[in-house]
Amino acid sequence: MDKMIDSPWVLRITSLALAILLFFSVRSEINSNERLAVNEQEDVIRDVPVEVYYDTDNLIVTGIPSVVDVRIKGPMQDVLKVKASRDFKVFIDLNRLLIGEHKVKLQYENISRKLDVELDPATVDIKIEERVTKEFKVEAEMNRQTIAEGFVLKGLNVTPPNVFITGAKSTIDSISYVKATVAGDNSKEHFTQNADVRVLDKELNKLDVEVNPKTVKVDIDISEYSRDVPITLTQKGKPKSGLQIDDMKAEQRFITVYGTKSIVDAITTIEVPVDVAKFTESKTYNVPITKPEGISKLGADAIKVKVQISKTAEETE
Repeated sequence: MDKMIDSPWVLRITSLALAILLFFSVRSEINSNERLAVNEQEDVIRDVPVEVYYDTDNLIVTGIPSVVDVRIKGPMQDVLKVKASRDFKVFIDLNRLLIGEHKVKLQYENISRKLDVELDPATVDIKIEERVTKEFKVEAEMNRQTIAEGFVLKGLNVTPPNVFITGAKSTIDSISYVKATVAGDNSKEHFTQNADVRVLDKELNKLDVEVNPKTVKVDIDISEYSRDVPITLTQKGKPKSGLQIDDMKAEQRFITVYGTKSIVDAITTIEVPVDVAKFTESKTYNVPITKPEGISKLGADAIKVKVQISKTAEETE
């Protein structure tokens, strides 16, 4: 027996058998790993909504992404099933956290334990603040360039005049402007328009808040440009024989002139010629007014002029 063990051929045959056994053992393990690798898959499910649990009646949370990406890796069958059904959720539970800043970890549920799961982002920095509601006055605005030439904006009336704005306390404290912007199109007359309410900070950045109501009604009062101009009476013609004009005075000192701003502003007075040849007695007469060239209309077509008339000395004798 010892002679057989010491025989070099026996050793050679034994070594060859061990080598063959080791070869097939390694090959079997490699094939097994290759089968596992072929059966494994990695994929990304994008834009998965994030659910947040907290006291929504009294608190507001900022800093939480609306969606995240979910990377899953594992058996192909499980990966495909999760991706097709999307029957899982990503959430953050903040019910035990106090007001202030926190770093929180996103969680998920209803995903097979056979899968490796990574969330992007995995953690977020959030801020929990007191929920505040405050009343603000709405300021209406309109681009005056959209008004027709010769017309002006007389006023903007907002209904309702005030709105209630809800948001985080720091956001509410940063509100500088609450505006409702209306648009015109060569506008020449009064019109009404609904406008969205915009909430801005001092740098005119739009703030993320809740507005109630979200829209308001704006009445836009547009009229032709006008200005009150003084009236100057001038005597025209001569009184009838035996009569003389003692006094002549208009009952109104000014008249409204309408038209393009440059033309209206250049007018310093409206001259009204009074034909005294038609007067026979002292009384108040209606005297027509001639519209100056370049203006669209006057506030009146005629004015009342009080005239005092007396007989001359020759007529008296």
